[in-house]
Amino acid sequence: VQLVESGGGLVQPGGSLRLSCAASGFTFSTSAMGWYRQAPGKPREWVATIAPSGSSNYADSVKGRFTISRDNAENTVYLQMNRLKPEDTAVYYCRQMAYDYWGQGTQVTVSS
Repeated sequence: VQLVESGGGLVQPGGSLRLSCAASGFTFSTSAMGWYRQAPGKPREWVATIAPSGSSNYADSVKGRFTISRDNAENTVYLQMNRLKPEDTAVYYCRQMAYDYWGQGTQVTVSS
């Protein structure tokens, strides 16, 4: 099993980033997938989840700004992040929900 995140970087407040998580080693199309994040000195927190059907849920802190999506043909889950704030700065991880597989994370820094 492998989950590989990409797309992180440095962005100014109000900017956008799109994270990707490429999955392999399990049946992606039938797996619920999630994004989590961990800021320095804080516990890891849930950001969003997408079901195999495509239905999604979001943490209140990102609702209306972030969008989770999936491409089952590419075995990839995405996180579109708009109107980024400094408090969104964290390492972002994707997770295969059922079997608790995690990627290595990608750093997102929101700063002017």
